[in-house]
Amino acid sequence: MKLAIDVYYYPDRAKAVGILFENWKQSEPDEIITAFISDVAKYEPGSFYKRELPCILELLKQVDMFNLELIIVDGFVYVDNDQKAGLGKHLFDALNEEIPIIGVAKNPFAKNKKLVREITRGESKKPLYISSVGISILDSASNIQNMQGDFRMPTLLKMLDQETKR
Repeated sequence: MKLAIDVYYYPDRAKAVGILFENWKQSEPDEIITAFISDVAKYEPGSFYKRELPCILELLKQVDMFNLELIIVDGFVYVDNDQKAGLGKHLFDALNEEIPIIGVAKNPFAKNKKLVREITRGESKKPLYISSVGISILDSASNIQNMQGDFRMPTLLKMLDQETKR
């Protein structure tokens, strides 16, 4: 099973949503899980993971980790070309480096270009920025590239974004 996760922040809490799916070509998730987190850290520039990681770990309490093949996060695995840990790497480490992580970002980050693959989907000219740990970057980019959907964002990831903000 694969899990894509996103977190949305309200003034006084956060909502973490996960979409579980088996096949990269699916257009509907097998399951949607949600966690509300009331004690959320303030945003700290350069340390986004300090805010997001606890929310993700709370959501993961609902998942059978034994059957989890990989996790997709909204963001980067590394924040610079020297492999300074970003959200994805911090999550990988928190999970004892046992579950591969794919980062899918909508905007570029200038300092990590060597560790990111840009992909375009559908007729979009604007790329997605793919990074990974525990799985090859080429496989990661190919898997996201080939997910269901005719637009820039794969159908399941678009659905996740909408569900998170709902």
